[in-house]
Amino acid sequence: MTAGAGEPLHRHSSLGYQVNHLGRLLAQALRARTAPHGVVPGQFAQLLALYEQDGLTQNQLCERVRIDQSTMAHTLQRMQRDGLVERAADPADRRRVLITLTGRARELESDLVRAAGEVNAVVTRGLTEEEVTGFMLTLSRLIENLEADSAGGVQS
Repeated sequence: MTAGAGEPLHRHSSLGYQVNHLGRLLAQALRARTAPHGVVPGQFAQLLALYEQDGLTQNQLCERVRIDQSTMAHTLQRMQRDGLVERAADPADRRRVLITLTGRARELESDLVRAAGEVNAVVTRGLTEEEVTGFMLTLSRLIENLEADSAGGVQS
């Protein structure tokens, strides 16, 4: 149960604290498995989005991975420096720049997907498929609630 207004908030009963803690632990586990390939967790979401659909604009990537433009610009600079992505003018509209995966990034895809699968297997160890599915549904709803709140709307 979470604390209500006026009640003390404790780390172990705080949804935000627990989810943040889980996120940090997931990032550490992912980093341990992807660092040998020259990829850090901050680049992982962008790579997954580009594995799903290569040739996106920076703005499209921001929308898909839900990070702001300045963070994305910095991350893409590092990814370009690390040989993971390239920037090229959109042939359909030369004013737009498309972000595309390099051959190196494509070669890493199976290793990175395997690394993520290993982390997912560790974090869900001892849970049933139904428990994992229920947790994922709950997470999706929590994300929807916060996205609606940040957009100024409230879903019920």
